[in-house]
Amino acid sequence: MSHFGKKAFDVDSDIPDLSGKVILVTGGNSGIGRPTCVFLAKHNPAKIIVVARNATTGGTILKEIEEAAPKVEATFIECNLGSLGSVQGAAKQILASTQRLDILLCNAGILDAPLGLSEDGYEIHFAVNYLGHTLLIKLLLPLLLKTTEIQPDVRVVLLASSGYRFHDPRGIIFKDLKTTQQNLTRLGMFGGMLRYFQSKLAIILYTVELARRYQTIKVVAVHPGIIDTPLTPQWMKANALTRFISAGGEGGLKKPEEGSWNQLWAATGSGVVSGEYYEPVGKLGTRTKRSKDENLRNELWEWTEEQLSSWTV
Repeated sequence: MSHFGKKAFDVDSDIPDLSGKVILVTGGNSGIGRPTCVFLAKHNPAKIIVVARNATTGGTILKEIEEAAPKVEATFIECNLGSLGSVQGAAKQILASTQRLDILLCNAGILDAPLGLSEDGYEIHFAVNYLGHTLLIKLLLPLLLKTTEIQPDVRVVLLASSGYRFHDPRGIIFKDLKTTQQNLTRLGMFGGMLRYFQSKLAIILYTVELARRYQTIKVVAVHPGIIDTPLTPQWMKANALTRFISAGGEGGLKKPEEGSWNQLWAATGSGVVSGEYYEPVGKLGTRTKRSKDENLRNELWEWTEEQLSSWTV
């Protein structure tokens, strides 16, 4: 039993039997996604679908799953979350490959990336972390809802970050989302992180609204902790104070395996409340005024629906 945050979580004994369940993990080929897939595989799900950009590392995680749990069917579907067309194509493959979807883990993401636009012209963090995932959820919602008729505990878990609290005071800068948002800085610095925090604020707002609209599905957002992965910027790894603040006062970098615990708890554990944001492990997270702003939440939902309206399966 290992301790992380306020609660202990044991990936062997605390994850229940997952017999018959179909699980999808975006970004399951790297970072905390890899141990997430392996830990889940050990509890006997029917199938794990890994959705990610890199087919080479996708093949590697399929081998790891097979070694951990030879009886579990594991498949890889290539998808670039920064391309709505790619997400649409991946959703078609997913829908053709399974009659149910019990757990959807929106784990993939980017952090502190250089200025950039997605294939569709959105700020790159917002496109990959938020918009790509919301389209995937939108396209898979009928399957998730259908699965609630088979068994009542269907879950969607989205990866947030405690760093979202450092978002711009305005919240989400809708008018600039189809630019690189190069002016979203503090004192001319931290632009990449502010754009990242904006995308994570959006995820928390979206989680609340999705849970409100679809009450037969359990929808939660989670912070994994600050994890030592290739995604983590060097300056964050080197700065003890930054690590301490970003980790919600926990201090220290966590191994990818530890980083998987909170989303594994959210995906399989008891006591998970839909519409909430959790910090490791299973601890209700700190909420800013903006993250509780109903008007901002509604504006984001309507903006998102408008952007995704032309993308159907």
